Amino acid sequence: MKPSPEIDAYLAPLPEAQRAALQHLREVIAAAAPEAEESISYAMPALRYRGRPVVSYLAARKHLSLFPMGYHTELAKELEPFKALKGTLRFTPERPIPDDVLTRLVKGRIAELDQKPVVRRR
Repeated sequence: MKPSPEIDAYLAPLPEAQRAALQHLREVIAAAAPEAEESISYAMPALRYRGRPVVSYLAARKHLSLFPMGYHTELAKELEPFKALKGTLRFTPERPIPDDVLTRLVKGRIAELDQKPVVRRR
């Protein structure tokens, strides 16, 4: 995956701990989905695969959030400590989402998208 200068600019002004945590998250996501593309969507870093959303993430004042766009039912127990609102996982630099869980989440979403036909817009 080619790094996005827009995401670099998003991360640059964050406090060091948040920046490092989101950069690590970004690297784990990129390793799990090397064929996907980084972008900014709804003013936050996002990952798209075949034009479809995989995950987004952001930094808030007191926490970080990950927005998985699908596939997480099989990981429900492992994601339970991070659940906040429907479709939102909250974590902190001190309590990150484990790399193996994040990797399975992203690869599961990619597999889910591979099962769906690509819709071409006219």
